[in-house]
Amino acid sequence: MSEHFFASQPANTHTKGLGTLAADAVMGDIAAQGWNILKEQVSLPVAVLSEEKIQHNLAWMQEFIDRYQVKLAPHGKTTMSPELFKMQTDAGAWGITLATAPQVEAGFAFGVRKVLMANQLIGKANMAIIANLMQQDAAFEFVCIVDSADNVDALGAFFAEHGQTLRILIEFGLQGGRTGIRTLSQENAVLEAIARWPHSISLVGVELYEGVVNEEAPIRAFLQHVISRAQSLAEAGNFRESEVILSGAGSAWYDVVAEEFSRAGSHLDGARRFALDVILRPGCYLTHDVGGYLHAAARIKQENPVAREMNFSLLPALQVWAYVQSLPEPGRAIIGLGKRDSSSDAGFPIASHHYRPQSAQHPAYAAVVPAPEEWKIFTMMDQHAFMSIPEGADIKVGDMLAFDISHPCLTFDKWRQLLLINEQFDVTGIVSTWF
Repeated sequence: MSEHFFASQPANTHTKGLGTLAADAVMGDIAAQGWNILKEQVSLPVAVLSEEKIQHNLAWMQEFIDRYQVKLAPHGKTTMSPELFKMQTDAGAWGITLATAPQVEAGFAFGVRKVLMANQLIGKANMAIIANLMQQDAAFEFVCIVDSADNVDALGAFFAEHGQTLRILIEFGLQGGRTGIRTLSQENAVLEAIARWPHSISLVGVELYEGVVNEEAPIRAFLQHVISRAQSLAEAGNFRESEVILSGAGSAWYDVVAEEFSRAGSHLDGARRFALDVILRPGCYLTHDVGGYLHAAARIKQENPVAREMNFSLLPALQVWAYVQSLPEPGRAIIGLGKRDSSSDAGFPIASHHYRPQSAQHPAYAAVVPAPEEWKIFTMMDQHAFMSIPEGADIKVGDMLAFDISHPCLTFDKWRQLLLINEQFDVTGIVSTWF
């Protein structure tokens, strides 16, 4: 869809993190307001995306993917933002990965026509959503995953009743992990179920999620096992299309997945030759973070030959700005930022920058400066963060703090709209979320 389409969508004027807008404002009106974060023209707390860093991350990941000659279907559950989906596909992504039928429906509504649903499609209401989208647009490319005969039979019956063929991937998993086939007997049961529905179920590939493991050696062994199973399925003639999908990769180990899957070559041989279509699914790369993904990026830059050759890495692009709300006792600051505004499951927000707005006591605008490392959030409530500070710290009620985030997924879902900003903290645009 065009930029004009997104610009013409109604703005949600009844949510947080905006300046004053007319009730009938559209998304395209936001940039025209000339807001600046530091001039207090936007209500805080506010979630912001650095436009420059987003563009950097888009280009970095696409170059990395292209060098391995594989495809990218970034996981859309991270942002659930159609504007960001468009940025990703415009930058070269094959399509978008999504996790639920309603997420697929939201993506479809905003023009996404290639979807890998990295999840089981369970329940008639969810199946009906997908069947309706398939009926609306014959060019809609959709594939989901299965790991049980019961699910295959339920899908087969439903889509047979609707006169449609559902494309599926067999998911392989690890003992103690999440979903996915563990044993050969489970695999055989799934294959037998697929054979019962030749007109409504089409096996087109295999899938895995390696992120349930935190060590490289077992991840590589798992990837190699799945490649061998894909080869065995090809030799048995189980795949229904000439191109076989091989998909994996979350946001922490995509480099290892790219290496192992690339070694599988460009095809699988069986009774006939199948082209191999490798699709990787990292999602958090777009905004990155200062937590687990920062550590993963450091490992990748050090150990992966392609990343070393590229000689630069992903940048944290998501921040939440908030006011110092109270200084009730020495050593403690209360910040107007809470669990309703930022993730805290993978680490508390980290104070990154400090700014003191113009006031009667401070008539001149100060510079944005790095926040002292000693300023640390140590607990959070719904609307408040508790931050420890040294006694005598240069901090006042009304000061503005920018916080870097760990785990962007759970920050995005707390905002219906996020502002795009440039290096001068001018608001240059806005993106919406559809969780």
